[in-house]
Amino acid sequence: MRDHELDILVVGGGIVGVGSALDAVTRGLSVGLVEARDWSAGTSSRSSKLVHGGIRYLEQLNFGLVREALIERGLLLQRIAPHLVKPVRFLFPLTHHLWERAYIGAGMAMYDVFSWSGGRPPGVPHHRHLTRRQLYQAIPSLKKGAMVGGLTYYDAQVDDARYGASVARTAARYGAHVATRVRVERFLKVGERVIGVEAHDLETGERFEIKAKQVVNATGVWTDDTQALVGERGQFHVRASKGVHLVVPRDRIQSTLGMILRTEKSVLFVIPWGRHWILGTTDTDWHLDKAHPAATAADIDYILDHINRVLAVPLTRDDVEGVYAGLRPLLAGESEQTSQLSREHIVTHSVPGLVVIAGGKWTTYRVMAKDAIDAAVSALDGRIPGSVTQDIALVGAEGYQAAWNQRVAIAARHGLHPARVEHLLNRFGTMAEEVLALVDERPELGAPVPGADDYLQAELVYATTHEGALHVDDVLARRTRISIEAWDRGVSAAPVTARLMAEVLGWDDEHERLEVETYLERVRAERASQTMPDDESADRVRLEAPEIAQAV
Repeated sequence: MRDHELDILVVGGGIVGVGSALDAVTRGLSVGLVEARDWSAGTSSRSSKLVHGGIRYLEQLNFGLVREALIERGLLLQRIAPHLVKPVRFLFPLTHHLWERAYIGAGMAMYDVFSWSGGRPPGVPHHRHLTRRQLYQAIPSLKKGAMVGGLTYYDAQVDDARYGASVARTAARYGAHVATRVRVERFLKVGERVIGVEAHDLETGERFEIKAKQVVNATGVWTDDTQALVGERGQFHVRASKGVHLVVPRDRIQSTLGMILRTEKSVLFVIPWGRHWILGTTDTDWHLDKAHPAATAADIDYILDHINRVLAVPLTRDDVEGVYAGLRPLLAGESEQTSQLSREHIVTHSVPGLVVIAGGKWTTYRVMAKDAIDAAVSALDGRIPGSVTQDIALVGAEGYQAAWNQRVAIAARHGLHPARVEHLLNRFGTMAEEVLALVDERPELGAPVPGADDYLQAELVYATTHEGALHVDDVLARRTRISIEAWDRGVSAAPVTARLMAEVLGWDDEHERLEVETYLERVRAERASQTMPDDESADRVRLEAPEIAQAV
């Protein structure tokens, strides 16, 4: 990137940024991508983990957004990433009799119709009605009298951080130059035209210029900040809305279904997540640190209070394994409530040479990326092919179904329990063979990670050798989800992770120790912030922890 002018340089390694890099490189363009932190380190690793059309957008009559998202859901489930995106069955509860069942049923029927409108099957079953008796059989944990019946429908879920890293890796496989921990500090201009950026490698301290015919700004909630580097006021503003989620053990709620619950502000999801449930989310304005939005005691109590209204045995703070907070990048007017701001996206050529993409939702990232690159190539010379990402499978996707059918044989071949192989296939797809090769070479890597038995130590090594992890936080918070799934939030896993990463990255003993201390300080600060009563105090406490360990 430093030595050759690129056709396209993408700034921002969230889901839209990596999607834009993949879209551009598969059109035959020379592409670079820089991210100041880690892949999906911001919003794109802290979502509700859902790939969904958005039931609540039907009530807002935003049919175009719902249809677009449902078409994308089908693509992700069946073509692009069947190893990472999985169907999930949800309950929409009813608290009134006939009129509500008819009203919600009509909306669900529309949801089903939209899911077929892309010209291919949706990849999930249609909705169904449940009687009160069927409802309580499916969810024994429900409080008696809480609901009179319900409807079930399907959406999908995804490990958002793994998905983002997989898109970046797929883009690199097609020839894109991608780099994390490289921060853009200035846009280079000739007259009014942007011709590249000045970048700062935060790992080495090196500063250098990257030249590009077109730059794509895909920085999400940081859009206003990066636009300010150009020296011009943007044509729109992005407002950050904080969403908090809780993680609780699966046995705390006896249910075969996820749930969607109405609140006075929005909706609340109860989402199955392996051996856990994800509960969320909140929806409040956020004006503080964008890198580390902090959950408060009030946020946690809000979620628990609303969930407990329908549970026979209430949840308490002691049931909460993990907490995470993310920021939605919403297209903003001057005074709207965040729950009413647009989830649609906008693309603009704000100045010559610079395309800005903002807004949108995780599910429609591929469409957003296509629109951004369409805008960029409109200013390039020559005939450039259109987007082909609707047919580009991510690394690990090709052959996944065959590998899944052979999982028992694969397990026998490597001396592992089939459940271990299923876990690896659903995280790596056919690339699981590369992880298993590490175990064959070093059998000790087949041991579970301390405090996180679902993961093998080989996965920690693979995250570093193949998936671009540079710090312990990258591995425990994003390549795996140990930071939110383990009771100790990864404290016992951190020393083993640092030792294995040190072997790959050549850290000395002092750097290895510093990596562990930095991660433990992050956990301490997060736990402390979650006891604070308001955003300001939670933000102050969370920022006491350093961002990453710096080499000494």
